[in-house]
Amino acid sequence: MINVIMIEDDKELAELLTQYLAKFNISVKNFEHSKKALEELKKNQSYDLMILDLTLPEIDGIDICKMLAKEGNIPIIISSARSDDTDKILALEIGADDYLAKPYNPRELVARIQAVLRRKNKAVEKVIKCGEFELDEEGYIIKKNGEPLNLTSAEYELLSMLIKNKGRVLTRDYILDNSIYLNYDSIDRTVDVIIGRIRKKIGDDPKNPKYIISVRGFGYKFEC
Repeated sequence: MINVIMIEDDKELAELLTQYLAKFNISVKNFEHSKKALEELKKNQSYDLMILDLTLPEIDGIDICKMLAKEGNIPIIISSARSDDTDKILALEIGADDYLAKPYNPRELVARIQAVLRRKNKAVEKVIKCGEFELDEEGYIIKKNGEPLNLTSAEYELLSMLIKNKGRVLTRDYILDNSIYLNYDSIDRTVDVIIGRIRKKIGDDPKNPKYIISVRGFGYKFEC
């Protein structure tokens, strides 16, 4: 089920779209007032996408789009009777993912929703989020609370391995077998030394670790 939040003050159109999109396993919760919709977004993070009208009674849709695009948490499709190219270009420039000028065929809206979510999912696959940590495999970067960690190649490789296997215990043999920078001939102690260096860099107390947990007799697991 795709969960959509919509801000549309035309009740008739909102009902029509809600009923039509339901046929395609798309659940819509509509708000006529933008302030209530923004309050809902703060409370509920389960929405996959927003359908946003531009001409609204409280806050103009362009301002809402600008506000939400800065946070970058939800894709936005503009659904507006304002068909002027200036509005369309501005909306796309400030962060809208797509723009549909009214009137349009609701089936096209379905296709646009599916296309936007496909693009989003492809982008997400390149970045793995784990609590305070973000692993960007394409950029070869690991961030904590948005700040890049200064890691050596071996540290990056080991920490990324732990993040990708979060909650799973990785033995020292597994780590060595699946490492490029840690030679298989390395002694088990090498893994422990690098774990110690990583803990320092991520602010993990070795006596009472929060992230990299030692499992006696087995290896390590990552919690986030």
